Amino acid sequence: MERIEERLAVAHSALGTLEELTGLGPEVTEVERDATIKRFEYTFETVWKAAQIYLRQMEGLDVGSPKGVIRASLSIGLLTENEAKLGLEMSDDRNLAVHTYNRDLAKAIFDRIPGYAKLMGKWLEAMDEML
Repeated sequence: MERIEERLAVAHSALGTLEELTGLGPEVTEVERDATIKRFEYTFETVWKAAQIYLRQMEGLDVGSPKGVIRASLSIGLLTENEAKLGLEMSDDRNLAVHTYNRDLAKAIFDRIPGYAKLMGKWLEAMDEML
């Protein structure tokens, strides 16, 4: 249980750094946009890995990929169907985030990040409540 709590604390901390930037609005510099995308990347990593450990230790499910963890989180009630669908889109955007040199793609991902931050917050809260 200690390891799960540790991972959740790291994920909450990462999410806090992301949330600092989600209210910047539409008029942001490229540096602010890119920093937000980078924070999204590492926040997503910490959240899905916390969920992976949660699933392994609390539910006995050994899942190895972000999308698999999202689907398993749906199956045990950590995410709703709509949240899981958004989570799968978030995973795709995480994979595309390395292409921030493509301004149109970077802007599109940046615009979706506030919704992703809310989803990750709900996902973490659901795990917190189940402990």
